Amino acid sequence: MPIATPAVTGLSRLADFLLPPVCLACGQGVAEHGTLCGECWGEAAFIEEPRCRVTGLPFAYQPGGSHRPDGEMVSAVALAHPPAYRAARAVMQYNDLSRLLISRFKYGDRLEGAPAFARWMMRAGAEMLDGADLILPVPLHRARLFSRRFNQSAELARWIGRLSGVPFEGQTLLRIRATRPQVGLSGEARRRNLRGAFKVAEARRAGLQGRCVVVVDDVITSGSTVEACAKALTGAGAAEVRVLALARVVTGEGAII
Repeated sequence: MPIATPAVTGLSRLADFLLPPVCLACGQGVAEHGTLCGECWGEAAFIEEPRCRVTGLPFAYQPGGSHRPDGEMVSAVALAHPPAYRAARAVMQYNDLSRLLISRFKYGDRLEGAPAFARWMMRAGAEMLDGADLILPVPLHRARLFSRRFNQSAELARWIGRLSGVPFEGQTLLRIRATRPQVGLSGEARRRNLRGAFKVAEARRAGLQGRCVVVVDDVITSGSTVEACAKALTGAGAAEVRVLALARVVTGEGAII
């Protein structure tokens, strides 16, 4: 660990004086950069145990059944319809607080939150990163990327790769078809909308063979986007796909037993 010299400490204090640390959500002054104030922290609905070991959705209460052969708790939906990915994890539920955080990050060019979000995601998804070979973002179509100027999922994935040491690849998974916005679509309509939207770049297929891949997204809504990504990756030779997100939509019942 690098030792803080008086010069470095002085520069840090000067930076804090010129740009004092503020809450990532409300802008209130806080003790250090990349954090939430106490009030906003209390509004964050972090996803903790008990949760489905496949989808990562929280159970409303400790279930007594629905176990896999290895003894881990799995929701009935995940057992009946196993996803193309091995497992998914998210830091928090998508609520007013996380919506504000992601909206500022995604549309307000508030990129200073990316390192903090990445650290949160690394803690929530430590098991997703354990033994992983590559980190890939959910890609944007080039037209969407041009209008938005950056891919928020790629920024999160890049920081996770930098902090964890797992190699980041930004050009392996491609979005080859522009799709209509998913907002307001039913689950089946979302799946149809994403059919054929993703592919693996031909030049990157060889490096994907037999690899364990972590796909990073900002928000999981129905799961159809990460499902389509996982199918494209496993179809191109990836041995296993895991999913890591900052937030995900959780219904009132959470994971269904």
